[in-house]
Amino acid sequence: MYDLLEEVRLRPGMWLRRSSLQHLDSMLSGYVVALQIHGIEEPLDLRPGSHGPFAQWLWKRLDMHYPSALGWAVEIERAAEQVDRPAIEMFFDLLDEFRATDRGVKHQVQPDHQATTQAEQPRATD
Repeated sequence: MYDLLEEVRLRPGMWLRRSSLQHLDSMLSGYVVALQIHGIEEPLDLRPGSHGPFAQWLWKRLDMHYPSALGWAVEIERAAEQVDRPAIEMFFDLLDEFRATDRGVKHQVQPDHQATTQAEQPRATD
């Protein structure tokens, strides 16, 4: 999921109409459904709506005393509007902050490193 989000970060206008976080939330819903259909298990910090580690962290970060039924996308758009800032920019700043926490780090998937075959290993010279 983070690889996809990095693509969105680079070109939000290409991925999201009006750089809407609600459209991002919908896109991530499709991502989750595709994973389920194909039987792929992936730890997901950023579940659509108000569930998942990111949303739970966000409620505290935004000083909310209860989880929002509207979801993280709406709440970030509201917070961004209050400070006259682009919501997509605020989202990625918050996501980076979350990923830097212990909670965000433990959920990140590390890329697989392919084992080097014998033929690929450098040979020792005499």
